Amino acid sequence: MPVMEKFKHRKAAVRARLVTENGKPAANQDVKISQKSHQFLFGGGGFDAVELAGDGTAVDETRAAFLREKLGKIFAINNYATLPFYIGRYEPEEGKPDEARLKSSARWFTERNIITKGHPLCWHTVCAPWLMNYSNSEILKKIIARIERDVSAFAGLIDIWDVINEVVIMPVFDKYDNAVTRICKEYGQVRIVQEVFQAARRANPDAVLILNDFDTSKDYEILIDKCLQAGIPIDVIGIQSHQHQGYWGAEKVRDVIERFSRFNLPLHFTENTIISGDLMPPHIVDLNDWQVEEWRTTPEGEARQAAEISEMYEILFAHPSVHAITTWSCADNAWLHAPAGLLRTDNSEKPSYHALRSKIENEWRTETTVRSDSEGFINMEGFKGKYQLSCTGKTASFELDGKKDAVELILTNYP
Repeated sequence: MPVMEKFKHRKAAVRARLVTENGKPAANQDVKISQKSHQFLFGGGGFDAVELAGDGTAVDETRAAFLREKLGKIFAINNYATLPFYIGRYEPEEGKPDEARLKSSARWFTERNIITKGHPLCWHTVCAPWLMNYSNSEILKKIIARIERDVSAFAGLIDIWDVINEVVIMPVFDKYDNAVTRICKEYGQVRIVQEVFQAARRANPDAVLILNDFDTSKDYEILIDKCLQAGIPIDVIGIQSHQHQGYWGAEKVRDVIERFSRFNLPLHFTENTIISGDLMPPHIVDLNDWQVEEWRTTPEGEARQAAEISEMYEILFAHPSVHAITTWSCADNAWLHAPAGLLRTDNSEKPSYHALRSKIENEWRTETTVRSDSEGFINMEGFKGKYQLSCTGKTASFELDGKKDAVELILTNYP
């Protein structure tokens, strides 16, 4: 398939008339057009921003500089950040949520024009022990109240949420007792999904609500079917793609996309992991069971990782059902100590960082110069996103989203 046709759905065209502030057309002028951001969500884990925000005490400046450097590199190529809302950490003591620090973290991203997502509002892992002091009916009420409180409190800062995580395994999860598995066993998967989604929708009617799971089997498809038939307001299907035991490969990636595309909902690949060192042994069933003190990146693994990430991102970006992909651990030695980052532990950039940056900033970005006609009109086509154009020393900003095929832009001295 020709490159232009492969990404045609990611592009839009517009006819724009350029006028000065006094209404005169910018006729017969060279117009530089520069894409500033993508409509597609290229994501990264933003957890380091929480540490940078501090817990009421000043962060050591050396550590703060390291975190700023890391976040700066990660979000130089990404426009979408996931922030942690695991209740066991966000509210370790009932009634004392970590709201101020998370708001500070979200604002850090918002000030840099990076979209934020909260993850997750309900999950059986990293659950709050204090919930176990209540009956099942009270647990459900507490969880609903928590969702309503937090989604409402963060509206405008965080408007995308992984509402509930890993429901397929939730009622049979047996690693340890927890409040969420208890209520899922009693009330059933669909009831729990319905309750938490309705709570999130009440709290922020405009939020994007995601059902998220690592299970890409038929079981997840069946669950989605049941939830949609029950009228649950799912906006996005979230798919985890942790590949600690080896890259899925193009065939599996395409198969997963096609199977979940049948629901006619956007797909977000919410947690992507590709390893740049030795792979986790294939006999491990639960990835959390592989606990090692050190897991090194290797030159051979880094070359492999760069090739695999490049191929996977290209497949995802080429499919119209996919709206987002998030690299879960953007630097090494995060979850499970895995060498899964685009950066090494010292913040140096791996080949995968440069490969991905080249695609996002060069191959999939529009930068061009056109000539306006005698009435100030230009025609352009580019990747969907936000743009700035400059002409005669003045600028105008606009969004290319395919919703309008004609616009008038006023050139000013302000960016």
